[in-house]
Amino acid sequence: MNYPLEPYQPPTPANALEPAHTAVPAPVELYAEPQPVVWVPDAYGRMVPMPKHLAPPPVPATEPRDLTPLPLLDPVAQRFIGAGIGGGALAAGVGYAVGEVINAAAGFGSGAAMWIALAVLAWRMPARAITNGRSGGSTVNIRKAVIKRSHFHG
Repeated sequence: MNYPLEPYQPPTPANALEPAHTAVPAPVELYAEPQPVVWVPDAYGRMVPMPKHLAPPPVPATEPRDLTPLPLLDPVAQRFIGAGIGGGALAAGVGYAVGEVINAAAGFGSGAAMWIALAVLAWRMPARAITNGRSGGSTVNIRKAVIKRSHFHG
């Protein structure tokens, strides 16, 4: 029980014999009722007796550890590695495919488009333009004669 403290007053002849506060009764220990005693090791390893209420609390038993072997890599790290490798392969495949599409478009623009344009022009050209306006076909034979003479002035 806590009692409020009174301010300090120096003793005077009038209040010298009065108690400062009311005394708190303490529990009485009889000689025939001893406290339980426990034996604890001292600093040198010897066992010494000590009253139980003054002894340190007992050390709690440690829980058994799980000794199963762990994987070499953390499962989360394995997922990150797999995602990185898979993402890299996906990016490489997409890059290769885009390159092939661009190469095909460039090849089509330079070579195939020219041949397609010539085929369309030949197909759309009227037949009269090919035969020079004559309705029937005509055959023209061109002969070229080369006469070479050798002269020897000797």
